[in-house]
Amino acid sequence: MESSKEATAAPTPFKQTYFHGSKADLMLGDLIEVGYSSNFGKRKSAKYILLSATLDAAIWGAELALGEGEERIYLVEPTGEIEDDPDLTDKKFPGNPTKSYRSVHPFRVVGEVSLWKGHPLDQVNQMKEHLKKLRDEGIDSLND
Repeated sequence: MESSKEATAAPTPFKQTYFHGSKADLMLGDLIEVGYSSNFGKRKSAKYILLSATLDAAIWGAELALGEGEERIYLVEPTGEIEDDPDLTDKKFPGNPTKSYRSVHPFRVVGEVSLWKGHPLDQVNQMKEHLKKLRDEGIDSLND
């Protein structure tokens, strides 16, 4: 009997699922791709898209995302290779404890976390001020 493995848009059982924080309104099966305005740095067309294996890092992504949409956390599967996010791993957290990654390959939305608790508002505002200060000092994201 001949066996063939076909690519499918359905989630793959037992494969690592990652989180992506955003204000984008996405549906199951949608692809998150490079090329949209970055939420960080100079807001250039993003060369990379970000994901994390921790819910906390994805919550930060949603809380710090620019725009007016609702903060959302998506469960995503990468469609290609991922690598450590150098903005966090090389600059702030050696060893990648936040399990933050980036890719040039799309991520497929396979679910949404509907119940999650954000960080305290004063902590979010402090982080936004810190990012503004970095921008004002000309310190840019390595993901631009």
